[in-house]
Amino acid sequence: MSISTTPETTPGPTTPVSSREVFAAHEGGKLSVQSTMALDSKRALSIAYTPGVAQVSRAIAEDPARHATHTWASRLVAVVSDGTSVLGLGDIGAAASLPVMEGKCALFKEFGGLNSIPLVLETTDVEEIIETLVRLRPSFGAINLEDVSAPRCFELEERLIEALDCPVMHDDQHGTAVVVLAALTNAARVVGKELAGLRVVVSGAGAAGIAITDILVNVGIGDVVLVDSQGVIHRDRNDLNPIKARYAAITNRDSVMGGIREALDGADAFIGVSSSQVPAEDLEAMNDGAIIFALSNPDPEVMPEVAARFGQVVATGRSDFPNQINNVLAFPGIFRGALDASARRITPRMKIAAARAIADLVGGDLAADFIVPSPLDPRVAAAVAAAVQEVASGE
Repeated sequence: MSISTTPETTPGPTTPVSSREVFAAHEGGKLSVQSTMALDSKRALSIAYTPGVAQVSRAIAEDPARHATHTWASRLVAVVSDGTSVLGLGDIGAAASLPVMEGKCALFKEFGGLNSIPLVLETTDVEEIIETLVRLRPSFGAINLEDVSAPRCFELEERLIEALDCPVMHDDQHGTAVVVLAALTNAARVVGKELAGLRVVVSGAGAAGIAITDILVNVGIGDVVLVDSQGVIHRDRNDLNPIKARYAAITNRDSVMGGIREALDGADAFIGVSSSQVPAEDLEAMNDGAIIFALSNPDPEVMPEVAARFGQVVATGRSDFPNQINNVLAFPGIFRGALDASARRITPRMKIAAARAIADLVGGDLAADFIVPSPLDPRVAAAVAAAVQEVASGE
């Protein structure tokens, strides 16, 4: 079986989408299941279902390896959410999150060629979610966690990776981090600076901010300053949860204290993944050739026209401005590559390889307003999948 979807194009700023059009498109849901066989005769029915299917089930019972080759499970991604941190909507619950998960499945099919199925769970208990997915393990080949609130998302992902023998990734964390790294790699080229030598401020210490910090540290950027709602994260703060405390120990090389203004003093790059607005005057403290990624949606931390007064390269999470940092550049290819390699895990090296593949696709078209390829570029998922599979095969 396969899940079919209708591809959607991203409207530009001159083609506004009406509420009526949106609701009409979602009526009845955005997914359907389609058979890979034509069930147009008694013979076809006897092959697809009884009595022929019994031969396949018996064979799998005798040789479990056939489960991977004679069902769709090994190529099926479960898109799982508890609805606690949806888009810019927050904790709206499992049922209200389902349209988002359906959309994610549509993207998996359209851009990665992978079947996926949305699973929204009426629980926020980590133990119950893990138990549910462990029991469902024979039904899928990978898990894309989606819109799970921090800090529970960190524990949930870590424990699922240990509990399951298949790829698990929380896309709000790692998909964002991969595309940010790709964009930052090319932005550094535009401004003529070495990636490893950048002083980077990450505003927001939730799911995305922690993952971005982690991947930047992993590629050798030694000067990363992480800021949460209470200010700069540093070793002497006594109000940090265990996750933030872990990163306080490996970031903020110069022991900066204070708020976003102090963090930005002498910074080369700002990456915003929080809803906090950044005053224009704070950006004045950044170095020449500044890189400003204001990724909060729908309202960036600073609007691009303002950021452009202080930064040489500006990016947002929105489709109506240049340099959109969009997770769809990463997750379809990452999961495709991991499944192609029969990988048990999605590792840091695989994520870094994905980021480099995305960055490399820009090629000779690199410019201040073009640091990542379009989400609709058909080359992206294939390039990311190939890079991930190569790394996975060597691990």
